[in-house]
Amino acid sequence: MSLHGKRKEIYKYEAPWTVYAMNWSVRPDKRFRLALGSFVEEYNNKVQIVGLEEESSEFVCRNTFDHPYPTTKIMWIPDTKGVYPDLLATSGDYLRIWRVSDTETRLECLLNNNKNSDFCAPLTSFDWNEVDPNLLGTSSIDTTCTIWGLETGQVLGRVNLVSGHVKTQLIAHDKEVYDIAFSRAGGGRDMFASVGADGSVRMFDLRHLEHSTIIYEDPQHHPLLRLCWNKQDPNYLATMAMDGMEVVILDVRVPCTPVARLNNHRACVNGIAWAPHSSCHICTAVADDHQALIWDIQQMPRAIEDPILAYTAEGEINNVQWASTQPDWIAICYNNCLEILRV
Repeated sequence: MSLHGKRKEIYKYEAPWTVYAMNWSVRPDKRFRLALGSFVEEYNNKVQIVGLEEESSEFVCRNTFDHPYPTTKIMWIPDTKGVYPDLLATSGDYLRIWRVSDTETRLECLLNNNKNSDFCAPLTSFDWNEVDPNLLGTSSIDTTCTIWGLETGQVLGRVNLVSGHVKTQLIAHDKEVYDIAFSRAGGGRDMFASVGADGSVRMFDLRHLEHSTIIYEDPQHHPLLRLCWNKQDPNYLATMAMDGMEVVILDVRVPCTPVARLNNHRACVNGIAWAPHSSCHICTAVADDHQALIWDIQQMPRAIEDPILAYTAEGEINNVQWASTQPDWIAICYNNCLEILRV
């Protein structure tokens, strides 16, 4: 997208509600497209799909659809070639797969693992496997992770039917599981890690699910809320503790000992995003001090004192996402605003 030589560094979109979940589309034909999820403390919530108009260099809302409860995470299918249907997944009470077209978004399937219960265990997060987009993993407050298989069925008329089934469900932690992420190690299909309220980072292999490896435990046993794998070097991952003011960088080859701590923030960290194109750059975002910081961690294991870039938003940052197919752009959301920043 040339944006007609008007090289703005920041583009802003204002939603009608507080924005929490957010994700960049990766399809080559939909470059500046993002999905945004509302955070409204009631049953009725919304998801919007927004795109940057080349002519006006303004964000426009392409469509809006209803979502029960706020989305804990939104993710577009990791399809960089545009060969799969244009799908979007959301987690909340259940995992839902949506099909997006230019005019509407419609629910393709709702994936529910506890068929025999009157209650659902809300999903805290999920991840979509980049190597095999027919695999998704969800994490839940019921201490489990579930790996789902997706099928894109036969074409009936002009409609591909999408359905899903449980490949495996495992008790991953002693308490609630707050995040799950597939690793690019070992072919990128079978390894994943999770974090949870027990304060541990655990690593699993789909081929050997009878055991897991604890690669880190928070010294104070504070819950760990997020984990994020380095996009270029699968040995490294980042995690953060509830109410923690630092991001911990781990090396899976040296379990239980952080290789770096990024602690320049003056308030608790809310988001982590590794650079898609570089193994040594990571963005951390904080609510209360309104800052998104980019760090260069090349000198690990020497201490990393200061970030190389800082951006101060006009509100408390709820989420940060680095565009995987456009590494010059980072998206943040605060209050009811989405901003994309050229880095």
